[in-house]
Amino acid sequence: QVQLVESGGGLVQAGGSLRLSCSASGSIDVMGWYRQVPGKQRELVARITSAGSTNYLDSVKGRFTISRDNAKNTMWMQMNSLEPEDTAVYYCNAYSWGSSRNYWGQGTQVTVSS
Repeated sequence: QVQLVESGGGLVQAGGSLRLSCSASGSIDVMGWYRQVPGKQRELVARITSAGSTNYLDSVKGRFTISRDNAKNTMWMQMNSLEPEDTAVYYCNAYSWGSSRNYWGQGTQVTVSS
């Protein structure tokens, strides 16, 4: 069982920046961030493999950057030029290819005021 601990959410004005972090208790192949607003499905924001391959939601490309340190089992997402539409609960996600197990963090609130 892998535990995920998130930090870094908060309240920021439009145009501002936040940095989310997620630490895993074990090694993980794919790590990512999802977000969810009430009444909508959870959506993938960005993810990164252990090899460093990344992909992003179109609306965050050029504004968000995901990175990780495999040795520390830690992932970050730098969020710049934040928009009110980015307001959501952000969840850390981790997937292990070997076990086909999917893990979720507890979620951290990001609120962007206009």
